[in-house]
Amino acid sequence: MFQDSPIYDRLVAERGDIPTQTRREAERVTRELEYVMRPLRSFGGAAPAPERQPAPGAGWQRAALPPPPGPRY
Repeated sequence: MFQDSPIYDRLVAERGDIPTQTRREAERVTRELEYVMRPLRSFGGAAPAPERQPAPGAGWQRAALPPPPGPRY
């Protein structure tokens, strides 16, 4: 990408190759997540539950509730 760029070469020499370090870290995290997210196959673990389709309207939003009765200040 920046093979013939003296500015990039100088930055890499001064600060390190941040894009390469970032890519390696992202790959490491991806591998760890794949490992953690695997279903338990040893120790007689159960198979993962089938995916459920979310019910319409179900989610993080809640219906608004009317204010409680009583005087307002």
